[in-house]
Amino acid sequence: MDTHLEELRQSFRNGRTRSLEWRKKQLISLIQFIQDKENAIFEALFQDLGKHPVEIYRDEVGIVLKSANNALSCLHKWIAPKKKYVPLLFFPAKGEVLPEPYGLVLIISSWNFPLSLALDPLIGAISAGNTAVLKPSEYAPACSSLLAATLPLYLDDKAIKVVEGGADISEQLLQQKWDKIFFTGSPSVAKIVMSEAAKHLTPVTLELGGKCPAIFDYSSVHSNMKVAAKRIVGGKWGPCSGQACIGIDYLLVEDKFASELIESLKRVLKKFYGENSRNSTSIARIVNEKHVERISNMLNDPKVAGCIVHGGLIDKQKRFIEPTILLNPPIDANIMTEEIFGPVLPIITLDKIEESIEFINARPKPLAIYAFTEDETLKKRIISETSSGSVTFNDTMVQFVCDSLPFGGVGQSGFGSYHGKYSFDAFSHDKAVLQRSFFIELEPRYPPWNDFKLKFIRLAYRFDYFRLVLLLLGLKK
Repeated sequence: MDTHLEELRQSFRNGRTRSLEWRKKQLISLIQFIQDKENAIFEALFQDLGKHPVEIYRDEVGIVLKSANNALSCLHKWIAPKKKYVPLLFFPAKGEVLPEPYGLVLIISSWNFPLSLALDPLIGAISAGNTAVLKPSEYAPACSSLLAATLPLYLDDKAIKVVEGGADISEQLLQQKWDKIFFTGSPSVAKIVMSEAAKHLTPVTLELGGKCPAIFDYSSVHSNMKVAAKRIVGGKWGPCSGQACIGIDYLLVEDKFASELIESLKRVLKKFYGENSRNSTSIARIVNEKHVERISNMLNDPKVAGCIVHGGLIDKQKRFIEPTILLNPPIDANIMTEEIFGPVLPIITLDKIEESIEFINARPKPLAIYAFTEDETLKKRIISETSSGSVTFNDTMVQFVCDSLPFGGVGQSGFGSYHGKYSFDAFSHDKAVLQRSFFIELEPRYPPWNDFKLKFIRLAYRFDYFRLVLLLLGLKK
């Protein structure tokens, strides 16, 4: 490992990755990799997670192609120095901000979207001109093996390497000195990442998760109930069978409208996945037996089992859990205190929908808040009175694929953001460059200090002329 890392550091030191041509070549090669290996990607993701090709293209292949093409078309603008206003006190001078790569970066990806969550950050690292080590998740072994075996055939292996392995390999990697670490995963592992990064004062971006709530304001959106129900089902069960950090974790609705909402959700589930969802090829499987057991334990809690109003079937052999709806499980149950990361949707009823703000604020800050409402007052309150990585009104998940918006969390749901230009920024340091001239240098005309000069200094700070005043008053040595 030390030999490989030294090779990467040397590649960065000799400027191998800094040119626009190198960056573009890597992005073009990455696009070619996706296109050439599309069928192999489909097969690997089916093996690991049972994903349908349509879901794979939507959430994995399409995401990477869109991101790489966007970076390719915008890269010349992103890397250009940005001229900045320089106050009169520095005259004559000019200032600019120059984005420079951090150096050697480590990207640790997650298993639920093993292609896009590995390659999307890598696009940012390449665009910024870094050398990189990519560590795919061992929980998606087919995808990890595919990336390790084929990605070096397309990308510059003296600047980009893929390292496979389990927790022991991740531990070894974290003990190395990096210039930036980008981690996608759980808060518990993120604490380890931060702890190791702190030893070298390494900057980190943490893309975590949390319990993302959805607010359903029936009074203002009941005329669009069918559309809203489709979007809720799509946002809960569509991405990797609920194994998504930005999926809906629980739903808030007024008590008197809960039954109607549940019936609407049931109808959509039947339409999407059929009478027997176990036979459907449109819903992904749980990643492994460990996670099947974890979700099963949540549902088998005696306090929770009686709250099931739809679904609940578990087939451990096929790693399948039926889309399940709960009504008012205990707030202190594990299913309401831990991130579910599975196809289970608790519905919590309130007397008034405005109480949802207090309910959300009583819990850790989520990665996303979804609110189905046309009430402008409620929208303003949600934006101003809650804190989350993002807020999306009247839809779910779509903010993830909008490259013009930053994607990232706050508090326990992570910090730092990426996607589009924000990916480039995540792997770049903005270096301030100020260029002065030797022209105009006045000699002191008065003794150094007195009260008269103090008044001038105060005035000068107000009107941005203080360098000239300081020169005239003789305070500049």
